[in-house]
Amino acid sequence: MIAKIFSSCVIGVEAHEVTVETDTGGGLPGINIVGLPDAAVKESRDRIKSAIKNSDFSFPARKITINLAPADIKKEGSSFDLPIALSILASEGAIDSSSLGDFVFCGELSLDGKLKSIRGSLPIAMALKSFGRKKFILPRANSKEAAVVDNIEVYPLDTLKDVVDFLNGRIKIAPQKYSVEITRHHTKYKVDFNDVKGQEHVKRGLEVAAAGGHNVLLIGPPGSGKSMLAKRLPTILSEMTLQESLETSKIQSVAGLLPSNKGLIVTRPFRSPHHTISDAALVGGGSNPIPGEISLAHNGVLFLDELPEFKRNVLEVMRQPLEEGVITISRVANRLTYPSKFMLVAAMNPCPCGYFTDPKRGCHCSPFQIQTYLSKISGPLLDRIDIHLEVPRLKLENLTDKRRGESSGEIRNRVDKARDIQKARYKDGNLYFNAHLESKELERYCILDKESEELLKLAILELGISARAYDKILKVSRTIADLDGKEVIESHHISEAISYRSLDRNLWG
Repeated sequence: MIAKIFSSCVIGVEAHEVTVETDTGGGLPGINIVGLPDAAVKESRDRIKSAIKNSDFSFPARKITINLAPADIKKEGSSFDLPIALSILASEGAIDSSSLGDFVFCGELSLDGKLKSIRGSLPIAMALKSFGRKKFILPRANSKEAAVVDNIEVYPLDTLKDVVDFLNGRIKIAPQKYSVEITRHHTKYKVDFNDVKGQEHVKRGLEVAAAGGHNVLLIGPPGSGKSMLAKRLPTILSEMTLQESLETSKIQSVAGLLPSNKGLIVTRPFRSPHHTISDAALVGGGSNPIPGEISLAHNGVLFLDELPEFKRNVLEVMRQPLEEGVITISRVANRLTYPSKFMLVAAMNPCPCGYFTDPKRGCHCSPFQIQTYLSKISGPLLDRIDIHLEVPRLKLENLTDKRRGESSGEIRNRVDKARDIQKARYKDGNLYFNAHLESKELERYCILDKESEELLKLAILELGISARAYDKILKVSRTIADLDGKEVIESHHISEAISYRSLDRNLWG
């Protein structure tokens, strides 16, 4: 007898339907799985046999052939344990197969028949409608993330025996529902900008970066607060939309990082990889490609501390995703594309010893050592960083000051207003932030008054502002004008934008 059970596998961040076909017949007892299974799927034979026996079902002592169709898609992971076990039981008549066509099954089995969590249940749930199915049976640990999808029925179960009893009508279970309402100021953070003493110029620069989606480089001596400031940047970013939340949660689900007690990620991710990270770990990859740090930071912040300490080839692989917002990984088996729209925030010392710009401590580095240290960051990568902020050492009066500065909520209110202006301005195009403006769009949206035009010309001639920095200054000044509620860019907006190009003016030049 041939039995069919419907399941799914995830390739990249997209789910594909898989039909599990089982045939039991004559021959030596054993299980043969075909259809491009990986090692984890092949190993499921022993898990499934023990799970069926320990769930008080008889395991057929016949030759069992299992086909995972379509056969040209590689099947990975342990999520096929449950559908394979059910197909074996269905082929033996232990399950009422009349209603199986409406269900999609995914789940890993332990030896005692319990269902264990899997990766990628959210993208599978989102693709259920395209499969022509509307019911999803999966482990309870993954039920919340799948239940956020509308117009499908999610049934969380704990054991293989419970699944069989449910399909045979012996027990009744109501489909789980889990709704997440994403509204402004919904998310809570443990850190706040009012924890930071002093550094008003840097806080303002980060506010501008948050409002326009600009990448930021923080430069300063050790202990000046670069990491502390960067970790608080997500607290002033605008709240995630439902679409952004779904995109981010899909990636976290595929990577197996979505907490079992949460349906969706509603706070913007903050990723801070160590400087010893490899290029494959940063952009994603491996023999079976998984999302890297830049994809896990999608719709959030990627913080690279001690930027010059990262390997040159690791930094260079970010150039294309910074420009396009996606990363494509090509391997022999397949070619995958992961989203990677993130804000890059990097921090670095001005020299190897760290005290080149510190007025209190002398620098012991030679000019050649400083230049070698700074040249570890290539010009093309620096070209993709809009704002350079110098973070000086705090003075004694700042450290002992008991007053608290502006809270993240107050700063975020201004950021939200600026982003609302950008949404209205770019509603007819594919733009979202000022940082994404191209050259032809700069002429249309970055309108300067006469005084600001003269100031920009003077900056190029007198301060040595490079041609590549010209577009960056216009984009940042557009964001500053939006924060100011002005449609035309004025001279003080240009002046502030120029002050955020410290590497062009001092160290790099």
